[in-house]
Amino acid sequence: MLKGKHVLITGASLGLGRAIAETFLREGADVLLCSRTADTLEQTARELSASTGKKQRVYWKTCDVADAAQVADLTAHAFHVFGTLDVLVNNAGVYGPKGPSEEVDWDEWRQALEINLYGVVLPCRAVIPHFKQAGRGKIINLSGGGATAPLPFLSAYAAAKAAVVRLTETLAEELRPHHIDINAVAPGALNTRLLDEILQAGPERVGADFYARALKQNESGGVSPSIGANLCAYLASPAADGITGKLISAPWDPWPTLAEHRDELATSDIYTLRRIVPGDRGQKWGNPA
Repeated sequence: MLKGKHVLITGASLGLGRAIAETFLREGADVLLCSRTADTLEQTARELSASTGKKQRVYWKTCDVADAAQVADLTAHAFHVFGTLDVLVNNAGVYGPKGPSEEVDWDEWRQALEINLYGVVLPCRAVIPHFKQAGRGKIINLSGGGATAPLPFLSAYAAAKAAVVRLTETLAEELRPHHIDINAVAPGALNTRLLDEILQAGPERVGADFYARALKQNESGGVSPSIGANLCAYLASPAADGITGKLISAPWDPWPTLAEHRDELATSDIYTLRRIVPGDRGQKWGNPA
């Protein structure tokens, strides 16, 4: 499905990022992995390279995706090792500070926004000129539950993830004439280091309801990262050409058959963020006279 494709994946050393890399390699792609943690990143890259029997190329480079200069170096490295680039997967993200918005450390709040939002904008800005020149390209942004519902006591994460979805929708319109597809993926409730952070924080900092859901998720095993990784591979493939500007849920949406509804998706607000007005809920009191 992805044979011969060259892919840059951020936040790729652990969890979902690693699962995405494994899936892309299995589908025939070459990958460049990035993360802020050098030791873990190198270990992951070497393990993935060994698992492919060196049939696909696996490169790695440390990068803080919230730093414009480092992102520029990362992108330059991608073109140095690959010669071209076909797919960008923006997976790097953090929960950030946990607690009431007016009490959490401001520097931590700002840093979470920089990683979760700037860490998507900057790589997009870096690759888009190359994709435009090529007349094609795929960008996949990882979103989450914070984008579609309030997430009390995790306000930086929620605000950034909602912004990522609207950014995705906006860039899709800008890039549509250039045949560049960009979508957001909600991978589901994963049992990764982010869940560990919630459990360690406790109900006092993240709220009793969210903590209880985290406990239940931890016990059930959560959603398999492979589901989100498979969706990312689908969106990166030619099978999904023309599907753009959407927020797609890996565990809940019928994404394997989305290509059958390509024309409907292109002309509707399905799988997008929109304001709900009274009429949408059968109420007449908000309708104009």
